[in-house]
Amino acid sequence: MSEQPTPLSVLDLSPIVSGGTASDALRNTIDLAQRTERLGYHRYWVAEHHLTPGVASAAPAVLIALIAGATSRIRVGSAAVLLGQHSPLVVAEQFGTIAQLHPGRVDLGLGRSGPDRTGDLVRQYADPSGGPAPAGRVVDGLLIPKPRALARSERFLSRIREQQRLLGSPAEELDYRGQVERILQYLAGGYKSADGEPLRANPAEGADLDVWVLGSSAGQSAATAGALGLPFAANYHVSPSTVLETVAAYRGAFTPSARLPRPHVVVSADVVVADTEERARELAAPYGPWVHSIRSGAGAIPYPSPAEAAEFPWTEQARELVADRVDTQFVGTPQQVARGLATLRDVTGADELVITSVTHDHADRVRSYELLADAWGLKARL
Repeated sequence: MSEQPTPLSVLDLSPIVSGGTASDALRNTIDLAQRTERLGYHRYWVAEHHLTPGVASAAPAVLIALIAGATSRIRVGSAAVLLGQHSPLVVAEQFGTIAQLHPGRVDLGLGRSGPDRTGDLVRQYADPSGGPAPAGRVVDGLLIPKPRALARSERFLSRIREQQRLLGSPAEELDYRGQVERILQYLAGGYKSADGEPLRANPAEGADLDVWVLGSSAGQSAATAGALGLPFAANYHVSPSTVLETVAAYRGAFTPSARLPRPHVVVSADVVVADTEERARELAAPYGPWVHSIRSGAGAIPYPSPAEAAEFPWTEQARELVADRVDTQFVGTPQQVARGLATLRDVTGADELVITSVTHDHADRVRSYELLADAWGLKARL
């Protein structure tokens, strides 16, 4: 790699593994953040997932504050806070609080959710559009798979409806762009009530943090990030079939802002690295059953061991349900994975890559990030 390689960052779900606990998962997150900081990774982002047996990152602001307190240099943030399930004011106050204590290190990543997003999912899964799905293709060496198979699972639909009911919705009736704009207003200051009274959203006002938008399609998220001149993260690891259209939509909508004079794109990738390709594939074997649990409605089971994954009862339908995710996971030796990630960067034009790695053993996950950092040419920090 070059002397100044493209920055690599970390996306952590705080996975709960089979036989493990939420406490184990959260302590592993703190440990991994400290280790990846020393290895030279640029950011450490955590996700937001609710009612999932295999994921402990349900409260991003709380977890990010703990990570920030346990590290000193690496940027920390959310990927993403799910707007539509939180009041914009509360989000701004939470992240403003963290940023006041850790200025210049906080990323507030925002994702689309809530009744409109849930409605999209229900319609998509309950009544998928007719006609053949676009075929997969390879673009300059990067696999762009055909869109994922849709599971007509009442279990899945019931789960997302129940999650939305339990989480509720903020009182303000704002569309997604309006939610993001409101947060920016709180951070910048000058927000006024409906009757014109100035209201200061301390500790959000003036907080030294960066606002991001994350998205998986060429829809509202990409358009909002572009129109507001915000940096954008595209989810190749979640929706690899749409990554090129997503990035293109963001760049096409981009308007320079005081915050950002030109588009800035981060692209995610799911990665497992080991000393040999055989060992890497063994460690990555549980990924397929785990993704299947998510898409079939179980809500991310505790991450299986390789031995447990070997017992999974695969059917043709089950393989089809996860094929896009499994086929686009970067698995292999450090050199193999580094070449694959370089292709992802070049084809998408990414300014940064954010890496998510899940293995059953925490030591194997740490080792994966260590091997990748060395192969990519990251500069370790002492």
